[in-house]
Amino acid sequence: MTITAAADGSALGNPGPAGWAWYIDDGSWAAGGWPHGTNNMGELMAVLDLFRSTEHVSHEHLHILCDSQYAINCISKWMPGWKRKGWRKADGKPVMNVGLLKELDEAIAGRDYTFEWVKGHAGHDLNEAADLRARAVATAYQNGTEIPTGPGFEGQGNATGRDSVPSSAEPDLFSGLDGFDLGR
Repeated sequence: MTITAAADGSALGNPGPAGWAWYIDDGSWAAGGWPHGTNNMGELMAVLDLFRSTEHVSHEHLHILCDSQYAINCISKWMPGWKRKGWRKADGKPVMNVGLLKELDEAIAGRDYTFEWVKGHAGHDLNEAADLRARAVATAYQNGTEIPTGPGFEGQGNATGRDSVPSSAEPDLFSGLDGFDLGR
């Protein structure tokens, strides 16, 4: 069997209030976010939480629809080289979002998965549903209202990213940038 899900991230202001979501159907989705983050962090966290939420059915193929070339390329193309270089890019600069990428590297180990790029905001039902939920979380953080987290994936227990990386935890936007002038 194949599990098909869309994963998406959103940030208001980028960086700003941020949300992430993955969506399979109305009974199987999850969302979270942070008071301050980026859209790329949201994209990566949506994929990470999807892998964690489906860990108990890791024998199933996971087909991930994603409108972020950044997330797809990070996981599918660039991560092996970054790992070999100590999580640095070809120019020697540190990789952004390295904490999330290291967690993704662990989560995808031994999993059967494929990514499919879909054009964002183009009427793709699953992508639109994930986008709506990610944006709702970012907006909730902006407005100080309740965060819609969703029902999760059937049978997942407590092994989700929402437990191990609380959505209320403030991410470190600049991890891996020690020694660099960030203009602050």
